[in-house]
Amino acid sequence: MEYQLTAELASPPGTPDLDPLQQVGVMSLLDDRLNHLVSIEGPDGVEIIPVEHSLEAHLSGAVVNWLLDAPALVLAEEAARAVLEQLVDEIDLLEDWEVKHCAVTATDDQLESALAASMDPDELSDNLLAGLGAAGDMRTFLIGAEDTDEIQAAVQKAELADRRSRLLHKGECLRAFDLSVFGESDEVKARYLAGALLHGVRMLTDELVSDVQLLDDEEATVDEVEALWALDELPPQYADRYSALFAKRFLVVASVLGHRLTQEDWNGPLCVAEALALRIAESRAEVELDLTEVLEADRVSGIFSVFNSHALGGLDSDLLYEIPESEVDAELAFANWFRPRTETSRTPAWHPYLLDEE
Repeated sequence: MEYQLTAELASPPGTPDLDPLQQVGVMSLLDDRLNHLVSIEGPDGVEIIPVEHSLEAHLSGAVVNWLLDAPALVLAEEAARAVLEQLVDEIDLLEDWEVKHCAVTATDDQLESALAASMDPDELSDNLLAGLGAAGDMRTFLIGAEDTDEIQAAVQKAELADRRSRLLHKGECLRAFDLSVFGESDEVKARYLAGALLHGVRMLTDELVSDVQLLDDEEATVDEVEALWALDELPPQYADRYSALFAKRFLVVASVLGHRLTQEDWNGPLCVAEALALRIAESRAEVELDLTEVLEADRVSGIFSVFNSHALGGLDSDLLYEIPESEVDAELAFANWFRPRTETSRTPAWHPYLLDEE
């Protein structure tokens, strides 16, 4: 019988988050070892066959999804944990890593949503129903090969519905603008756009935290490193001046931007850096809208162009990507990116991190 397992591998507590390059390295190390694994010998010589696997790395570790052919569920779980613990022990670069959760599991919400989305109870196999009697937050169940594709499709549908629901909820928090600024007549779609924008700011904030750490660790500027999350999307002609200190100031700007979008009385970007942060957040919003399939892809960029005509207050930060530094006006000059714009009449107390350097 085939069993789908999920295992969580965690980096040592207190260690820095994995940067993008390290995440790729972890997946490469594990993938290479798992690809060479032909079979696993269980108790009393029982043979357990690895069928296929997939890997996903994140800031604090990695997730292994593993399909095993085993005589019993408990043997599959024990074999998977034993093999992963052995791999972690053998790979020097994963010293002190730990195999956390390792089981054939699904949360109640995921399972119930998946089944409700596309299956009638009468259609479920005996194998699947047999595992649904346990109580608690996590339930162990058996997936036969004939059920796998159907279950996965149902889970994907449920996850898509959940993703859309989260966007609509976030959209209610955008108070700096009326939904009409997106130029979308359908109120629900406009709400998706609002939610995606706030999601984009959140993504940008997370990415800048990683970029700050990388530049701090490397004592470098953006032009000297390759694997960055967000800062390499700023105007490239200034990349040699995007230092760790710049990254920290830009992170503060992104944080202020997120707060301002949830407040009323928007009066244009407070500074050039905020306009640039908004631009990157919009690119993240476009990706999220594409994943949630709520708008035609070719319409999204045009919609944010309409939004920017309201949001940017006439500030054309795109010029920083298009013309040489010698031709930009004083407002767009690099030295002024973090200074309050004179056109903004209701500037809040300026954050200490954004004050001019001594």
